[in-house]
Amino acid sequence: MLVLAHRGANREAPENTVAAMARAVELGADGVELDVHRTADGQLVVRHDAATPSGVLCDLTRAEVAAALPDVPTLGDVLDVCRGILVNVEVKNLPGDPDWDPAEGAADLLVGLLGIRAGLDDVLVSSFHLPTVDRVRATAPELATALLSFGLDPLEALVTAVDHGHAALHPDVWTLAEPGEVVRRAHDAGLRVNVWTVNEPDVMLRLRDAGVDAVITDVPDLALDVLER
Repeated sequence: MLVLAHRGANREAPENTVAAMARAVELGADGVELDVHRTADGQLVVRHDAATPSGVLCDLTRAEVAAALPDVPTLGDVLDVCRGILVNVEVKNLPGDPDWDPAEGAADLLVGLLGIRAGLDDVLVSSFHLPTVDRVRATAPELATALLSFGLDPLEALVTAVDHGHAALHPDVWTLAEPGEVVRRAHDAGLRVNVWTVNEPDVMLRLRDAGVDAVITDVPDLALDVLER
């Protein structure tokens, strides 16, 4: 079972920063999970929330974001630090978000950036918004995509992920009360199951024993110890 550092090693450095990602690499995590938003000038920056004290990210240029929030990196900055490990890029884009974009601009920017980088990176693209990962899959079928779910029946979410041709399901740990059946059906369909956010040792072991493929965790060092890695 892989260990992915949630927003990097966020308990040892500020979340979604280059420092947090670099620390996850140092700890030996198999990968990292991060969040991206688009800027007004077509860059992708790594931050969980779109709203900032200086305005919404999509209304700010990259230079303005850097001036107001110097710790916020571009996705390219993070990919450079994480070369050689898996990077789970969550594209933030839901109706009701302050930077909601039905045109899926962030997804298109991501596909373009990864195309320019020409296979340098091991990336899994995820989103809670099904049309976002559908857009990535349609425009770059070579990229692995995953459907995120929260508070949904994991088996129903799995059916949706299978029907839309995605490579993985990312259910939340609180809803995944009985992981075995979900994992079995997912693996039968050729999908991986990566669970978020898993911080308790007993839960890590239960998910490992159920055949879960990866945990996304705030404590990658603890997870590696628990899994005797």
